[in-house]
Parts: sequence; C-alpha cells; structure tokens
Amino acid sequence: MSSRVVCHYHPDVHIIEDHRAGDMICSECGLVIGDRVIDVGSEWRTFSNESGGDDRSRVGGPSNSLFGGSDLSTMIGPSTGAASFGDDGRALYSNRRTTVSSSDRTLVNALQSISNMCDRINLPKTIKDRANALFKKVHDGRSLKGRSNEAIASACLYIACRQEGVPRTFKEIVAVNTVSKKEIARCFKLILKVHNTNVDVIQTEDFMNRFCGTLGLQREVQKAATHIAKQSVDLDIVPGRSPISVTAAAIYMASQASHDKKTQREISDISGVTDITIRHSYKLMLPKAAELFPDGFNFATPIKNLPQN
Repeated sequence: MSSRVVCHYHPDVHIIEDHRAGDMICSECGLVIGDRVIDVGSEWRTFSNESGGDDRSRVGGPSNSLFGGSDLSTMIGPSTGAASFGDDGRALYSNRRTTVSSSDRTLVNALQSISNMCDRINLPKTIKDRANALFKKVHDGRSLKGRSNEAIASACLYIACRQEGVPRTFKEIVAVNTVSKKEIARCFKLILKVHNTNVDVIQTEDFMNRFCGTLGLQREVQKAATHIAKQSVDLDIVPGRSPISVTAAAIYMASQASHDKKTQREISDISGVTDITIRHSYKLMLPKAAELFPDGFNFATPIKNLPQN
C-alpha cells in the first residue's frame, strides 16, 4: 500500500514541493511537512537486443566542462572489419583509454564527495553545480594547499547553499562528512578572503520555517517565533548573537507560551545550537518578552510564568 504525505492540520489540501529548497510545504498554513524531497521517477533503460528497436540505454555520464578533457571514462569496444579476428579465430578488441591526471583525479573525487553530500541532505542540482564550480576555482588557484579536499568541498557546499538563498547550518554539513566543524569553518573563511567570494548575511527567517516545520509546531507558534526573533534583532536585545541562536531561542520562547511546548534539547537537536547558547539568548530576551510577542497571540502560559532559564 502506498502512503501519502499530508499536512497534520490540513490533510486535504495540496502539498507544494519546493525543489529549490528541498522542502514539502502545506499550501494552507505554510507548515514544512518534510525537508527530504526525493525524486521517485524511474530511470528508463532499454537494450537493442531485447527491444529490437532504438537503443536508448544510458551508459556513462555526460561530459563535464569542469575537466580539461571531454571524457574521463574508459571504453572497451569491438573493432570492425577484417581485423576483427586474430590468426587463431578469436575476436580482437580495441582498448581505448583516457589517461586521468592526478589533478583531475582529485577533482573527480571532490565532485563526487559534493554530490554525495547533496544527495544525503537533498540539495538540488543548482546548488551542487555552484559548489562544483567554486571547488574548481579553488582547486585551480591552489590557494588552500595543505587543507583537506573534503573540508574544502564541504566549505564550498556551505557557501553555495548561502548564495542560493537556502542556507544550511555547519552542523548539517558536518553530519554528512567526516570533517570537523572547525576545519570547515577555516576553509570557509579562507575561501571568502582569498577568492573574494560574497555570501548573503544569514537572517533569522532563513531557518525559521524549516526548524518549526521539523519540530511540528503550529502556524500560530511559528508566526510568533518569527515576530519574536525579528523584534529581538530590531530592538538590539541580543547583540552579538548569531541568527541561528536567536532563531532557536525565539522558537523556545514561543513554544513555551503555547500549548505545544518544546524543550531546549529538542530545539538544539534540530538547530544545531547547544542548550547553553539557547539559554543565554533566551535570558536576554525574557525581560522584554511582553514587547516581543505579536498582538493577539493566544497564550497558554502567561509571560510571567514562562521558564526563567
């Protein structure tokens, strides 16, 4: 039996697939149902000796403009004509090989690593292509010698996500490779400095929908958390705090005031922000809580009864 993905609060409405961000969104309330959209379309493949007609089989990948040559594959095919058979009657085969340089081999491995990471966190091809092009630029410039190629590839993917307007946290990138967050962050800073690469400033709303959707929070709570985070930044209540930590603290405050309460640990697991960081940002916001909540919010827990830490 097949299962259908539906919104928990509006099971009969149409679900929108945001292929750019990799999200499934309820068209009624905007709730992010899932952030792992998978293309389930079948890959056709036919063989001429079976179908008796046109052979549309896909053998090997297309040429890649990032490489110096148009072909990095090895092809062994039957020769034609009178020279097809040797003196002993056995068929001869021509062996055409393309030599891959060590530089291209490094590039191949890095691009494969980027592709694997994109598949694991369901990032679209536009982001993968941008990350590939950036890695090629860094690789050709030889500006990050001594750094792990996997760390460079991870940093390139992180930058590509931000440039495409669908940023991912360092924790999400670290989760799909074997490199530490510190090493990826170092490569990220070096790429920005050496190659004059620009990225948009991260804002609280960049993560709010995805975090709230993953936590399964209602639309009212999400709107309150968005308002709290924006007001906290506008009123300069959380100076020096990262947008991700402000987002996590705002979600904690909004959920604690509603019927659908979430713990700091639950929010930490989703956002990648530690409990301590959430707690510190929350303590800065708590004295001004009355000014942060939107008008008309339905309090299940009054502001005076909100947790003090």
